[in-house]
Amino acid sequence: MNTLTTKPVRKVLDRLLAEERNDAEILAGIDVRVMHGEPDRGGKSVEELVELFGEAQIPVDAATGELLYLLARNRNARTVVEFGTSFGVSTLYLASALRDNGNAESVVITTELAENKVRAARANFAEACLDDLIDLREGDARQTLRDLPAAVDLLLIDGFPALYPDVLRLVEPSLARGALIVADGIPGGQDLIKPYLDYVREPANGYFSMALPLGDGIEVSLRV
Repeated sequence: MNTLTTKPVRKVLDRLLAEERNDAEILAGIDVRVMHGEPDRGGKSVEELVELFGEAQIPVDAATGELLYLLARNRNARTVVEFGTSFGVSTLYLASALRDNGNAESVVITTELAENKVRAARANFAEACLDDLIDLREGDARQTLRDLPAAVDLLLIDGFPALYPDVLRLVEPSLARGALIVADGIPGGQDLIKPYLDYVREPANGYFSMALPLGDGIEVSLRV
């Protein structure tokens, strides 16, 4: 048995993954180009995007969540950072891995700008009995992730695609050698995420990176 199979965690994950089906109705008719996030180039501001997607979960799917659990376990992670909490699905997979790793002072540092999602995520973490392992920071990731521990073992980037390069460069000085970076939503935001992909796929920048066909597509990068 592992933490993912315990009743409190399984109950919350099953409920959230079932509710994710409602996202299709919320997202219908939203042009992906609004996710550019740069108002001066025709996109919406981060604040406008938060309002637009305020009720959509947009979580990782179960297979991607299980991969996150596997990677965090294999890395024996102590410190995980996540950009884009939403309602907390991916956070629960990561925190479950930290629980099973059994290391002292382990933490998932996650950040979310939408106030309603922060409230919902905190409730979900408490219901799953994993809130003691989660540091949920409310606000813009470009501010909330400025103060990080010295050695981050795994970084999950799963928010607005235009912010992926900013978030990586912000966390990069804290990445441990051999740290793993997982970026979600690759094909759907291919044009928007191109600057991020160009960066992690350039060996001179210190990464070995590859795409995996899970969920909406993910990019897994190793800090070498």
